[in-house]
Amino acid sequence: MSSNQNYDLVIIGAGPGGYVAAIRAAQLGLKTAAIDKRATPGGTCLHVGCIPSKALLDSSEIYELAQTKFKRHGVEFDNVTLNLPNMMKRKGEVVKGLTMGVLGLMKKNKIDYIQGAGRFLSKTEVEVEKADGSKETLTAKNMLIATGSEPVELPFMKFDHEFVCDSTDALSFDKVPERLVLIGGGVIGLELGSVWRRLGAKVTVIEMLPRILPPMDGECAEAMQKMLKRQGLEFKLGCKVTGCEKTGAAGSVSYINEKGETESVECDKVVVAVGRRPYTSGLDLEAAGVQLDAMKRVAINERFQTSVENIYAIGDAVEGPMLAHKAEEEGVACAEILAGKPGHIDKDTIPNVVYTWPEVASVGKTEEEVKGSGVEYISATFPFMANGRAKAMGEMDGFVKVIAAKEDDALLGVHIVGPRASDMIAEAVCAMAFGGSAEDIARICHAHPTLSEALKEAALGIDGRTIHM
Repeated sequence: MSSNQNYDLVIIGAGPGGYVAAIRAAQLGLKTAAIDKRATPGGTCLHVGCIPSKALLDSSEIYELAQTKFKRHGVEFDNVTLNLPNMMKRKGEVVKGLTMGVLGLMKKNKIDYIQGAGRFLSKTEVEVEKADGSKETLTAKNMLIATGSEPVELPFMKFDHEFVCDSTDALSFDKVPERLVLIGGGVIGLELGSVWRRLGAKVTVIEMLPRILPPMDGECAEAMQKMLKRQGLEFKLGCKVTGCEKTGAAGSVSYINEKGETESVECDKVVVAVGRRPYTSGLDLEAAGVQLDAMKRVAINERFQTSVENIYAIGDAVEGPMLAHKAEEEGVACAEILAGKPGHIDKDTIPNVVYTWPEVASVGKTEEEVKGSGVEYISATFPFMANGRAKAMGEMDGFVKVIAAKEDDALLGVHIVGPRASDMIAEAVCAMAFGGSAEDIARICHAHPTLSEALKEAALGIDGRTIHM
């Protein structure tokens, strides 16, 4: 066992929150080390989450376009076939390139990257158990918990990673399942369902609530469900899963439907995507005196401090949406606070995206939340079918929805269902972050023809001035 006592900051976890915090801390002159179980940084997001899922979403989208839409554009060829091993190989190359790139950034910024499992010995000491069994103790003035999250496992449907799978398993199937059941109608379930449906699986989504995408604006969720159903996904809403049974190479999932009747659906694989929970096991938080909140998250204050003043926490391990970009912003803010700077994150302007097709993106409050707050508001929508660029692309599903306060026109929320919504939402985030109004977006000159003109038109609609509808 060796000991190093020269660090200003030791970070446990090198996902988007951890590695970004490490880089910013190093830029600010703090001697920094980052600990992670994986050989390369990036965490769940880069290895088995955001990046590989988007690689498969893009690949599967191209495959489906070749089958269904290329002819409309005058591009014709025969015998479009799926080479799943090559698709998976490409996904792996994307992941490897990005993780090695982050590792290079850590070396460039003179950050010590230590592979192993970290656990607290005290509030200033962390023991790292490495893959070869050796142990090293790191001592630092400040510690940062950035350990992310893990998939929630249903107690009556334990993962066997063959029939009952988690989201990580669903990124690496060696063949397309004929029948796939997804438990959970949230972001992860719908994205994975879209991938395998495009590649040929019959996909059934079972959701306990009466709607999909519970955190999203209701009008957007309803529209998205109709579009996904039209694409071929089958939905069982208001249904509670009770168990599964494997019979040979396949099996079935049983559930209680909205009428209280027991039903079942046959399938070749089941993917449980009912959410994620903070990953804090094995950290020995009690050794450092770090407290958890009622939801088993690391409790922090507005400066990211835990119950121990020199131990901080960010990302999925703490309160708030489990989003990589939220973790990154918290990592930057926390590092700046440690360096004596005024680090800050605006929690009211964190965008949320679902990378199905069409995409769903939002920032601010949903119409349900605004209505519940009692604030008087005006909402306006503009359909992509009336947008020139969307028509040229042949992607006319969806709309932009703008919600503004009736009293002063302040933007309360922007919601987009449509092509490239993930990129379009940035303009709305910027406007809201600077305290903008619907009028501000309406008055800005947008290039023509672009998808972003739909946002301008929806903003014009707040004052009844929509031009192209």
